[in-house]
Amino acid sequence: MEPIISIGNKDMEIFISIGERLKEEREAMGKTQSDFAEIASAAGVPGATRQSQAKYEKGLASPSAAYLSAIAQQGVDVRYILTGDREGPPPLVLSAEEQTMLNYFRDASKEVRRAALGALLGANAPAVSHVGGTHSQHSSGTGAIHIGGIGNAPPKRRG
Repeated sequence: MEPIISIGNKDMEIFISIGERLKEEREAMGKTQSDFAEIASAAGVPGATRQSQAKYEKGLASPSAAYLSAIAQQGVDVRYILTGDREGPPPLVLSAEEQTMLNYFRDASKEVRRAALGALLGANAPAVSHVGGTHSQHSSGTGAIHIGGIGNAPPKRRG
């Protein structure tokens, strides 16, 4: 298939980078070239073969809109294949410390959450009114403070 807009030698570079990203997506899904050809063929894409898949991946041919639509239905990020940009925001990566804080925050009562947010934001949020009972604070180890446990026992440590 001929490119719609001719930009000289850049055409081949664009097809190759699309092909590389197509191959990357296919391999990330654990699929073979034949698998992708079967997906396209089952969707009614004419000429969908393992050989056409190989040509797309080598940058020797450009996949059709029908082909891209068929693989998109299987969860392939077509935007990434065409542009190199992923759909949606990049995944949020938390450090171990941030994940621990988030886990404790999620397990905490509404009151403890308010107090924690108040402390982080520098606001005068009401503190937990009592220690022990249904809400407790327990310190152990290297200055770690556990907030939001039930009863008088410290909360279980997350691993």
